[in-house]
Amino acid sequence: MIKMDGIAAFVATAESGSISEAARQLGHAKSVISERLTELERTLGVRLVQRTTRKLSLTEDGESFLPRAQRILFEAREAQSEIAERRDTLAGTLKLSAPVSFGVLHLGQALYAFLAEHPGLELTLDLDDRFVDAAADGFDAVIRHGPVADNRLVAKRLATTRRILVASPDYLARHGTPQSLACLNAHKGIVYTNREADWRFDGPEGWTVIRPRSVMRVNNGLIMRDAALAGLGITLLPDFFVHAELAGGSLVHVEVGAAAEGAELYICYPLARTQSAKVVALTDTLRRAFGNPPYWDYSAPAESARASATAA
Repeated sequence: MIKMDGIAAFVATAESGSISEAARQLGHAKSVISERLTELERTLGVRLVQRTTRKLSLTEDGESFLPRAQRILFEAREAQSEIAERRDTLAGTLKLSAPVSFGVLHLGQALYAFLAEHPGLELTLDLDDRFVDAAADGFDAVIRHGPVADNRLVAKRLATTRRILVASPDYLARHGTPQSLACLNAHKGIVYTNREADWRFDGPEGWTVIRPRSVMRVNNGLIMRDAALAGLGITLLPDFFVHAELAGGSLVHVEVGAAAEGAELYICYPLARTQSAKVVALTDTLRRAFGNPPYWDYSAPAESARASATAA
């Protein structure tokens, strides 16, 4: 008979590409995971994993068995959750992916409260700025900032965010404050590398894309914020990165007469799965924690006045 711990060992190994990583995720010794894999292969009568000294790969039988094994684990977890729900509790595992910087800045505190409220849950949080494949990678839900183009996902809005131009008072004192989109071309930009045509603004004549002279290109919003704080240039960031700095005056909102393209914050789950009570509860918790409008929202007119005062 196939054992669930063998299936769990196989899925974790296949998804992580490493027996060592699977052992870390499951909280067991590497030897235990290897033994469970061997027992599963012996029970099935096939080789699932090809092991060499340099790499690990799935055999043809392993590739065929993986989707079924993932579904078996998912159904087992859902069954556990359903029983728990009948007792008015949430229990079992919950696997969540979220962007790195947003997770560090805002997600942690909300999740700590969520887990304290539901002690029967075991959360696995994977912080990654790449767009993970929620279904294939075994996630119950993923948090996305920006458009969700994947039609295999169901997206629920968590909060609205604005993307704004910011710079340090020191930079603006040295280089002047741009008053229009055209003025931005003469300034140094700190640019996000993972988005084409990132500086996109809705002005009087429609959408305009600005490509500033980049002083720094980076794929992490926290580094972009810190570069702006260091006075390197102007950057365009979601307001959840800079609300505290704007309130404290270490960064200034640079108003150029046009609004940057905004973005929504979503929680998404695979369309092929029924929305679980765990994801419903997490969604409600995050919406309450972030607020409407979200707590990182700020007063744009006040910041605009501050920018004008700096320019004068």
